[in-house]
Parts: sequence; C-alpha cells; structure tokens
Amino acid sequence: MPIIVNLDVVLAQRKMRLNDLAEAVDITPQNLSILKTGKARAIRFSTLEAICEHLECQPADILEFRPEVEKKKQPVRA
Repeated sequence: MPIIVNLDVVLAQRKMRLNDLAEAVDITPQNLSILKTGKARAIRFSTLEAICEHLECQPADILEFRPEVEKKKQPVRA
C-alpha cells in the first residue's frame, strides 16, 4: 500500500505511549494500534484531527504517500 503511517515515529518523538494517546483522543488502543501498524483501511477526519491536535503535528507528519514501483512484465517465451 502506498500510504505509510508514521504514527509510531511521531509518538517516539513526543515520548508518548500509544495508550496515553488513545485515552487523550478517545479511541480504543486496539484501533489506534491498527492505525499505527498500517493495517487500517480508513481514518475519520475527526480522529485524524484529534490525533494531530494532541500531538501538535500536521497530518503529513503522520501519513506519507510513497508510490509503489511498477513491476516490469517479463516477456512470454514460447
């Protein structure tokens, strides 16, 4: 997936634990963990806003776009 979640990096920079952030933004630690590990398929803007407000960061500090490298097709040999 070309969207990379850097929440763990921002948490480390702020010296904050995941459980503390979860409590502060009123989200379950399990759901925040799913986001942190990049397994989430979506995030509500209200949740992203609460995380950014509490961590005093921008969404781009947490979310990063890295395009996938296209795989070259191998020629079919007869």
